[in-house]
Amino acid sequence: MPRVSDLKRIGDDKVTAIGMGTWGIGGYESPDYSRDRESVEVLRYGLELGINLIDTAEFYGAGHSEELVGKAIEGFDREEIFIISKVWPTHFGYEKAKKAARASAKRLSTYIDLYLLHWPGESWEKIKETLHALEELVDEGLIRYIGVSNFDLELLKRSQEAMRKYEIVANEVKYSLRDRWSETSGLLDYMKQEKMALIAYTPLEKGTLARNSCLAEIGRAYRKTAAQVALNYLIWEENVMAIPKAGSKAHLEENFGAMGWRLSGEDREKARGCV
Repeated sequence: MPRVSDLKRIGDDKVTAIGMGTWGIGGYESPDYSRDRESVEVLRYGLELGINLIDTAEFYGAGHSEELVGKAIEGFDREEIFIISKVWPTHFGYEKAKKAARASAKRLSTYIDLYLLHWPGESWEKIKETLHALEELVDEGLIRYIGVSNFDLELLKRSQEAMRKYEIVANEVKYSLRDRWSETSGLLDYMKQEKMALIAYTPLEKGTLARNSCLAEIGRAYRKTAAQVALNYLIWEENVMAIPKAGSKAHLEENFGAMGWRLSGEDREKARGCV
Protein backbone atom coordinates (compact mmCIF):
# COMPACT_ATOMS: atom_id res chain seq x y z
CA MET A 1 0.00 0.00 0.00
CA PRO A 2 1.34 3.49 -0.82
CA ARG A 3 2.86 5.42 2.06
CA VAL A 4 0.19 8.11 1.96
CA SER A 5 -3.22 8.39 3.56
CA ASP A 6 -4.78 10.28 0.63
CA LEU A 7 -6.38 7.40 -1.24
CA LYS A 8 -9.32 7.23 -3.63
CA ARG A 9 -11.29 4.36 -5.10
CA ILE A 10 -11.34 3.00 -8.62
CA GLY A 11 -13.64 0.03 -8.54
CA ASP A 12 -12.62 -1.91 -5.42
CA ASP A 13 -9.01 -0.69 -5.56
CA LYS A 14 -7.39 2.16 -3.64
CA VAL A 15 -5.18 4.57 -5.58
CA THR A 16 -3.36 7.74 -4.65
CA ALA A 17 -5.35 10.93 -5.16
CA ILE A 18 -2.50 12.21 -7.37
CA GLY A 19 -1.16 9.95 -10.10
CA MET A 20 1.52 10.18 -12.76
CA GLY A 21 0.53 11.20 -16.28
CA THR A 22 2.80 10.12 -19.15
CA TRP A 23 1.68 12.13 -22.21
CA GLY A 24 4.95 13.20 -23.85
CA ILE A 25 7.02 10.65 -21.92
CA GLY A 26 8.55 8.47 -24.60
CA GLY A 27 7.23 10.76 -27.32
CA TYR A 28 4.01 12.37 -28.38
CA GLU A 29 2.46 10.96 -31.58
CA SER A 30 5.69 9.13 -32.45
CA PRO A 31 8.38 7.49 -30.29
CA ASP A 32 11.16 9.58 -28.77
CA TYR A 33 13.97 7.53 -27.23
CA SER A 34 16.20 10.47 -26.26
CA ARG A 35 15.17 10.66 -22.58
CA ASP A 36 14.28 7.04 -21.84
CA ARG A 37 16.66 6.59 -18.94
CA GLU A 38 15.59 9.81 -17.25
CA SER A 39 11.89 9.04 -17.80
CA VAL A 40 12.18 5.60 -16.22
CA GLU A 41 14.08 7.09 -13.25
CA VAL A 42 11.40 9.74 -12.73
CA LEU A 43 8.56 7.21 -12.82
CA ARG A 44 10.44 4.94 -10.41
CA TYR A 45 10.99 7.91 -8.11
CA GLY A 46 7.25 8.56 -8.07
CA LEU A 47 6.62 4.95 -7.09
CA GLU A 48 9.24 5.23 -4.34
CA LEU A 49 7.49 8.35 -3.01
CA GLY A 50 4.31 6.29 -2.72
CA ILE A 51 2.35 7.37 -5.81
CA ASN A 52 0.77 4.16 -7.12
CA LEU A 53 -1.35 5.44 -10.04
CA ILE A 54 0.18 5.61 -13.54
CA ASP A 55 -1.74 6.73 -16.61
CA THR A 56 -0.59 5.87 -20.14
CA ALA A 57 -2.06 4.96 -23.55
CA GLU A 58 -1.21 3.16 -26.77
CA PHE A 59 -1.30 6.55 -28.52
CA TYR A 60 1.43 8.07 -26.34
CA GLY A 61 4.70 7.81 -28.22
CA ALA A 62 3.03 5.23 -30.47
CA GLY A 63 3.25 2.74 -27.62
CA HIS A 64 6.69 3.72 -26.33
CA SER A 65 5.21 5.35 -23.23
CA GLU A 66 3.75 1.97 -22.26
CA GLU A 67 7.17 0.35 -22.76
CA LEU A 68 8.76 2.88 -20.39
CA VAL A 69 6.05 2.30 -17.78
CA GLY A 70 6.74 -1.43 -18.08
CA LYS A 71 10.45 -0.83 -17.40
CA ALA A 72 9.75 1.58 -14.54
CA ILE A 73 7.63 -0.87 -12.54
CA GLU A 74 10.24 -3.66 -12.66
CA GLY A 75 11.16 -4.75 -9.15
CA PHE A 76 8.12 -3.16 -7.50
CA ASP A 77 5.19 -5.12 -6.09
CA ARG A 78 2.85 -5.17 -9.09
CA GLU A 79 -0.23 -5.57 -6.93
CA GLU A 80 0.47 -2.22 -5.28
CA ILE A 81 0.57 -0.38 -8.62
CA PHE A 82 -2.50 0.67 -10.61
CA ILE A 83 -1.91 1.10 -14.35
CA ILE A 84 -4.35 2.83 -16.70
CA SER A 85 -4.04 2.51 -20.47
CA LYS A 86 -6.32 3.39 -23.36
CA VAL A 87 -7.41 2.19 -26.78
CA TRP A 88 -7.39 4.75 -29.61
CA PRO A 89 -10.62 5.09 -31.70
CA THR A 90 -8.94 3.66 -34.82
CA HIS A 91 -8.75 0.38 -32.89
CA PHE A 92 -12.40 0.36 -31.81
CA GLY A 93 -14.39 -2.73 -32.76
CA TYR A 94 -14.63 -6.23 -31.36
CA GLU A 95 -11.46 -7.85 -32.71
CA LYS A 96 -9.39 -4.67 -33.11
CA ALA A 97 -9.89 -3.64 -29.49
CA LYS A 98 -8.85 -7.07 -28.24
CA LYS A 99 -5.73 -6.97 -30.41
CA ALA A 100 -4.88 -3.44 -29.21
CA ALA A 101 -5.28 -4.40 -25.53
CA ARG A 102 -3.03 -7.42 -25.97
CA ALA A 103 -0.40 -5.27 -27.67
CA SER A 104 -0.56 -2.73 -24.82
CA ALA A 105 -0.25 -5.47 -22.19
CA LYS A 106 2.76 -6.88 -24.07
CA ARG A 107 4.49 -3.47 -24.12
CA LEU A 108 3.73 -3.02 -20.41
CA SER A 109 4.81 -6.62 -19.71
CA THR A 110 1.83 -6.96 -17.40
CA TYR A 111 -1.95 -6.86 -17.16
CA ILE A 112 -3.84 -3.54 -17.31
CA ASP A 113 -5.77 -2.45 -14.23
CA LEU A 114 -8.07 0.01 -16.01
CA TYR A 115 -8.54 0.10 -19.78
CA LEU A 116 -10.27 3.13 -21.27
CA LEU A 117 -11.82 4.07 -24.59
CA HIS A 118 -9.59 7.08 -25.23
CA TRP A 119 -12.10 9.25 -27.14
CA PRO A 120 -15.70 8.64 -28.21
CA GLY A 121 -14.90 8.26 -31.90
CA GLU A 122 -17.65 8.64 -34.49
CA SER A 123 -19.65 5.41 -34.32
CA TRP A 124 -21.85 4.33 -31.44
CA GLU A 125 -21.87 0.77 -32.77
CA LYS A 126 -18.07 0.66 -32.60
CA ILE A 127 -18.16 1.96 -29.02
CA LYS A 128 -20.64 -0.74 -28.03
CA GLU A 129 -18.63 -3.49 -29.77
CA THR A 130 -15.50 -2.30 -28.00
CA LEU A 131 -17.14 -2.26 -24.57
CA HIS A 132 -18.37 -5.81 -25.10
CA ALA A 133 -14.89 -6.90 -26.22
CA LEU A 134 -13.40 -5.40 -23.07
CA GLU A 135 -15.85 -7.34 -20.93
CA GLU A 136 -14.42 -10.53 -22.41
CA LEU A 137 -10.89 -9.28 -21.69
CA VAL A 138 -11.88 -8.88 -18.02
CA ASP A 139 -12.95 -12.53 -18.05
CA GLU A 140 -9.59 -13.44 -19.58
CA GLY A 141 -7.70 -11.53 -16.89
CA LEU A 142 -5.94 -9.20 -19.34
CA ILE A 143 -7.68 -6.14 -17.89
CA ARG A 144 -9.33 -5.67 -14.52
CA TYR A 145 -11.69 -2.72 -14.99
CA ILE A 146 -13.36 -0.92 -17.89
CA GLY A 147 -13.67 2.83 -18.30
CA VAL A 148 -14.02 5.63 -20.83
CA SER A 149 -12.34 8.95 -21.50
CA ASN A 150 -13.69 12.25 -22.80
CA PHE A 151 -17.30 11.00 -22.67
CA ASP A 152 -20.00 13.56 -21.93
CA LEU A 153 -22.88 12.77 -19.59
CA GLU A 154 -25.26 11.49 -22.28
CA LEU A 155 -22.69 9.18 -23.85
CA LEU A 156 -21.54 7.95 -20.46
CA LYS A 157 -25.10 6.96 -19.52
CA ARG A 158 -25.61 5.29 -22.88
CA SER A 159 -22.38 3.34 -22.42
CA GLN A 160 -23.41 2.23 -18.94
CA GLU A 161 -26.65 0.86 -20.36
CA ALA A 162 -24.75 -1.07 -23.04
CA MET A 163 -22.70 -3.04 -20.54
CA ARG A 164 -23.68 -6.69 -20.21
CA LYS A 165 -21.90 -7.91 -17.07
CA TYR A 166 -19.39 -5.34 -15.77
CA GLU A 167 -19.64 -1.69 -14.80
CA ILE A 168 -17.88 1.35 -16.17
CA VAL A 169 -15.84 2.46 -13.18
CA ALA A 170 -14.17 5.64 -14.47
CA ASN A 171 -14.27 8.50 -16.94
CA GLU A 172 -11.04 10.41 -17.63
CA VAL A 173 -11.69 13.99 -18.67
CA LYS A 174 -9.97 17.36 -18.84
CA TYR A 175 -10.65 19.05 -15.51
CA SER A 176 -8.89 21.95 -13.85
CA LEU A 177 -9.64 25.18 -12.04
CA ARG A 178 -9.68 26.84 -15.45
CA ASP A 179 -11.78 24.17 -17.16
CA ARG A 180 -14.67 23.25 -14.88
CA TRP A 181 -16.92 21.74 -17.55
CA SER A 182 -17.22 18.59 -15.43
CA GLU A 183 -18.88 20.68 -12.71
CA THR A 184 -21.11 22.85 -14.90
CA SER A 185 -22.31 20.03 -17.17
CA GLY A 186 -23.58 17.88 -14.31
CA LEU A 187 -21.03 15.16 -15.14
CA LEU A 188 -19.20 15.37 -11.81
CA ASP A 189 -22.39 15.21 -9.75
CA TYR A 190 -23.68 12.25 -11.72
CA MET A 191 -20.38 10.38 -11.38
CA LYS A 192 -20.35 11.01 -7.61
CA GLN A 193 -23.85 9.60 -7.40
CA GLU A 194 -22.75 6.53 -9.39
CA LYS A 195 -19.58 6.13 -7.28
CA MET A 196 -17.56 6.42 -10.46
CA ALA A 197 -13.99 7.75 -10.49
CA LEU A 198 -13.33 10.99 -12.36
CA ILE A 199 -9.70 11.10 -13.46
CA ALA A 200 -8.63 14.68 -14.20
CA TYR A 201 -6.04 15.23 -16.91
CA THR A 202 -4.27 18.52 -17.69
CA PRO A 203 -5.04 19.58 -14.09
CA LEU A 204 -2.39 22.32 -14.12
CA GLU A 205 -3.20 23.62 -17.63
CA LYS A 206 0.32 22.88 -18.90
CA GLY A 207 1.89 24.66 -15.95
CA THR A 208 0.01 27.94 -16.21
CA LEU A 209 -1.85 27.38 -12.93
CA ALA A 210 1.47 26.72 -11.21
CA ARG A 211 2.41 30.30 -12.04
CA ASN A 212 -0.87 31.84 -10.85
CA SER A 213 -0.09 34.51 -8.22
CA CYS A 214 -3.62 34.43 -6.76
CA LEU A 215 -3.37 30.67 -6.11
CA ALA A 216 0.09 31.20 -4.65
CA GLU A 217 -1.38 33.72 -2.20
CA ILE A 218 -4.01 31.18 -1.07
CA GLY A 219 -1.29 28.57 -0.70
CA ARG A 220 0.80 30.66 1.70
CA ALA A 221 -1.56 29.97 4.59
CA TYR A 222 -1.07 26.24 4.03
CA ARG A 223 2.64 26.48 3.16
CA LYS A 224 1.74 25.15 -0.25
CA THR A 225 2.47 26.27 -3.80
CA ALA A 226 0.03 27.49 -6.45
CA ALA A 227 0.27 24.10 -8.21
CA GLN A 228 -0.52 22.27 -4.99
CA VAL A 229 -3.57 24.48 -4.42
CA ALA A 230 -4.78 23.83 -7.99
CA LEU A 231 -4.42 20.06 -7.55
CA ASN A 232 -5.97 20.07 -4.08
CA TYR A 233 -8.98 21.92 -5.47
CA LEU A 234 -9.67 18.86 -7.65
CA ILE A 235 -9.02 16.07 -5.18
CA TRP A 236 -11.20 17.87 -2.64
CA GLU A 237 -14.04 16.01 -4.41
CA GLU A 238 -14.33 12.49 -3.00
CA ASN A 239 -14.32 10.70 -6.37
CA VAL A 240 -11.73 12.84 -8.20
CA MET A 241 -8.06 12.01 -8.71
CA ALA A 242 -5.64 14.07 -10.82
CA ILE A 243 -2.85 12.90 -13.13
CA PRO A 244 -0.39 15.76 -13.74
CA LYS A 245 2.53 14.87 -16.00
CA ALA A 246 5.43 13.17 -14.24
CA GLY A 247 7.92 15.51 -15.89
CA SER A 248 10.69 15.61 -13.28
CA LYS A 249 11.53 14.50 -9.75
CA ALA A 250 10.98 18.05 -8.49
CA HIS A 251 7.52 18.17 -10.07
CA LEU A 252 6.67 14.79 -8.58
CA GLU A 253 7.64 15.99 -5.11
CA GLU A 254 5.48 19.08 -5.56
CA ASN A 255 2.57 17.00 -6.85
CA PHE A 256 2.96 14.61 -3.93
CA GLY A 257 2.66 17.58 -1.57
CA ALA A 258 -0.82 18.32 -2.93
CA MET A 259 -2.05 15.30 -0.95
CA GLY A 260 -2.71 14.79 2.74
CA TRP A 261 -4.53 18.06 3.42
CA ARG A 262 -7.57 19.96 2.15
CA LEU A 263 -8.41 23.55 1.31
CA SER A 264 -11.13 25.10 3.45
CA GLY A 265 -14.47 25.62 1.72
CA GLU A 266 -13.85 29.37 1.76
CA ASP A 267 -10.42 29.09 0.18
CA ARG A 268 -11.76 26.70 -2.41
CA GLU A 269 -14.28 29.34 -3.44
CA LYS A 270 -11.48 31.91 -3.58
CA ALA A 271 -9.46 29.60 -5.83
CA ARG A 272 -12.31 29.58 -8.35
CA GLY A 273 -11.99 33.35 -8.56
CA CYS A 274 -8.28 33.16 -9.35
CA VAL A 275 -8.74 32.06 -12.94
